Amino acid sequence: MTKDRIDPASQLLELHVKHEVASLKGAKLRKFLNQEVGELLDHAGTITLNRIASEQQVMETIQRVVVDMELDAGIPELAGEMATEVLNASVQANTVLSDIITRDQATGFVEEMLELRQQRERIISEIMAHPVYQELVSNVVYQGIVNYLYEDNLITKTVPGVGSMMKFGKRMANKAVPGLDETFERRLKAWLSDSLPGLISRSEQFLQRALSDDEVRDTVMAAWIAVEDRTVDELREGLGDVELQAFVVLGYEFWLQFRKTDYFAGCTRAVVAHLFVKYGERPLTDLLGDLGVTREVIMAEVDAWAIPVIGLLQEEGYIEALVRRRLSAFYKSAAARKILEPAS
Repeated sequence: MTKDRIDPASQLLELHVKHEVASLKGAKLRKFLNQEVGELLDHAGTITLNRIASEQQVMETIQRVVVDMELDAGIPELAGEMATEVLNASVQANTVLSDIITRDQATGFVEEMLELRQQRERIISEIMAHPVYQELVSNVVYQGIVNYLYEDNLITKTVPGVGSMMKFGKRMANKAVPGLDETFERRLKAWLSDSLPGLISRSEQFLQRALSDDEVRDTVMAAWIAVEDRTVDELREGLGDVELQAFVVLGYEFWLQFRKTDYFAGCTRAVVAHLFVKYGERPLTDLLGDLGVTREVIMAEVDAWAIPVIGLLQEEGYIEALVRRRLSAFYKSAAARKILEPAS
């Protein structure tokens, strides 16, 4: 073959490249993608989940992508910045809570919460048994008794001068018998300590009776009505940018630790196992359909993203370079040359 003669392989390569590049533009590209989406969905109707993946493969993918992947330190900083921008956006001052959650939706949440009666009763019992609550009750009762004895009882309120006389007598008694105040306080608190279990038990019984479904419903909905017309900006008052970013960092650090726990692994394993029990032997279209992924949904995203992105890559010359890379090896191969050489 002389230098002046045309190389058939190179000529065919150029023609082939032009053909492929032209087919990946505009209406031709959309027609091609639409046809391929249809073909893929047709195949998905005959292929089961078990044929393309296994539980172990999915778990290994989650392990690599979710658990083991090292996340850059800039992620929490970026998340904090984005959260700050969201909370400082003008929409916060123009949006009231009822625009986000309607009263009907709030009522629905309350009704579902009321179904958790056993959990509510257990929470009340646990709160009542907590040492901090018991100390609070003890202090409240103690202060109430002291105030009643010296200030708020019926005699001191109705008989002029009695309150002052009682306080004067208390001071004089303390001078005559130093430590009398401490002795009184110690004995009163000792009595409270002995009486506290009964007080807690009776208060718990009272709360369990008082917090009926109707009472809880009325209380929660009254609180909701009080805030539903307030803007998001008003509701977040007091939460500064610094505090918000601190919460974002704490949440990020929690996620880094939580994803490596046995609990997270167990929950993930349960979800994946159920996925394969339910869909393993069923066509992939069943899974896609339950997820809401239809041909129309796919093509809508193709029109929104695939076609514009491929168009940009066409302008940048990437598509032509890609096609050329894919085809050049074939046209330069010995098999292609063997067929084309006689014709030359």
